Amino acid sequence: MRLRIAVAVAAALVAGTATAQDGPVPPAGAPGSVTIPDTALLAGATAAPDCGNQYGLAGRAFCVTAPLAGVGALADAYVAHFESLGWLAAGGDDNRVVMIKRLEGGGCEGLQLLAFYDESRPAAPEAPGYLAMAPIPGDVCAAVTGSAVEPATPAAPR
Repeated sequence: MRLRIAVAVAAALVAGTATAQDGPVPPAGAPGSVTIPDTALLAGATAAPDCGNQYGLAGRAFCVTAPLAGVGALADAYVAHFESLGWLAAGGDDNRVVMIKRLEGGGCEGLQLLAFYDESRPAAPEAPGYLAMAPIPGDVCAAVTGSAVEPATPAAPR
């Protein structure tokens, strides 16, 4: 039976608590590092610069790993961490949480968290689970040009 992390990430929308460990995330420019705003290596997480060699995320996301049985709690901790820094959970789906942070000058920056595991291996509680965090380019709160429906103009009275 294939274990889904959907329940764990859905639970990530419920804020938990965690304390950041001493020390920053790997420095920008380090092999496999990605600069993610407000990211810290939280208790229970181990940096995974290779992102488990899954989905081509190495070098494109900041990844952490924990035993699969603890990934849900770790996702809760990261969501709570980002919320404590002004990020808002704005959406997502089964294994993904999209967060936004409003900018002082207007607009928003975006961040997404993705929970996953290596589906080619048994989904045992001690198997590695992963959380990938990556910025969403551009102003995620800006209206997409040309996609908005123009409001109907009322007909002139006759």
